[in-house]
Amino acid sequence: MSRKEHLVKTAQNLFYKQGIRSTGIDTVLAESGVAKKTLYNHFKSKDELIIATLQRRDQQFMDMLRLGTQKYMPAQNGDVRLSRVLAFFDALAEWIASENFSGCMFINASAEYPRQNDPIHVACTNHKRLVIQFIEELLSSGTFKDSYNLARRMALLADGAIVNAHTTNDQNAAKEAKAMALIILESELIP
Repeated sequence: MSRKEHLVKTAQNLFYKQGIRSTGIDTVLAESGVAKKTLYNHFKSKDELIIATLQRRDQQFMDMLRLGTQKYMPAQNGDVRLSRVLAFFDALAEWIASENFSGCMFINASAEYPRQNDPIHVACTNHKRLVIQFIEELLSSGTFKDSYNLARRMALLADGAIVNAHTTNDQNAAKEAKAMALIILESELIP
């Protein structure tokens, strides 16, 4: 792992666990063992480092969703047209139950950087769009009335489950969201 990758990984872990604004550059440097000069050789500002951590987390999260969804698809019973999206909620449930779960880094970061034109907020918005796109791909069987808006509703349920699990420590939030998703999905099927 290069110094840059190590720095981004360290910063990502600190930002995720402690918050972005509350984690200073000196803390990142101390934890990573990287010199300040090395940091500024790779990143012109803390904001650039934050965006790099969000990009890294985006890749990790989307990989986790893809693998988790594939993992749970065979376990689904019932209509195969529904099983792909329901497996998505099973993947979320597994992540929420993991010991590393501290909510959604993108929801947290967008709350810390609420201006919609802030590059950090934009990175968070782009991630959420990718999640919607992924869900829409899961709905691609062509048997739903409006797959884009249905994907947006599934993402809304997922974000609600993530926030609820994080704020109330409800380990069943994704399972509850899955139950609601099933009702919505069945109502949107084209006979």
